[in-house]
Amino acid sequence: RAYSTQRHFFDTNRLVVRLEREGFSKQQAESIVSSVDVVLSESTDSILANIVTKAEQDRTLYMYKVDFAQLKSEIQMMEKIDFSTMKAENERLQGEVNKLKQKLREEITRTQAGVRLDMSLEKGRARDEQAQHEIKIRETDTKIEQEISGLRMQMESIKFSILQYMIGTITGTGALILAYLRMFK
Repeated sequence: RAYSTQRHFFDTNRLVVRLEREGFSKQQAESIVSSVDVVLSESTDSILANIVTKAEQDRTLYMYKVDFAQLKSEIQMMEKIDFSTMKAENERLQGEVNKLKQKLREEITRTQAGVRLDMSLEKGRARDEQAQHEIKIRETDTKIEQEISGLRMQMESIKFSILQYMIGTITGTGALILAYLRMFK
């Protein structure tokens, strides 16, 4: 017999007999069966060459899991670093605000002491000077309040930026997870 020695995917002898019944000669039937066998073998080899083995798939999946775990830990580390940096910056700004408040209190105390001293020395002139000092105090209070408001706005802006970064990171992580899941679905 001229058929290949590899296993056949169908009963070759039965096909030869059937073709002979249909009117083919034995040589024609064997030639057709041989050709069909070669075509099936080549097709099967081609298909098997492109199939991924379970071991390769498991190894690739493991590598992706390791990469994903590493990415996750890096993202968490970056979040911790950013949070601690922002916390330290917030504490520094809070300390500066407290220093400004203390300086403001000292300045107000000095200004009030000066006004009281001037009032006791010259009552007549003190009325005019007192009015001027009160205006200065109000301006100073207004400036301080404006500075405090500006610092509060900066702190809120920083908090909002942190929130945006965290949302962006979480969204990016979610997108990576979805892409990962979709890739292997």
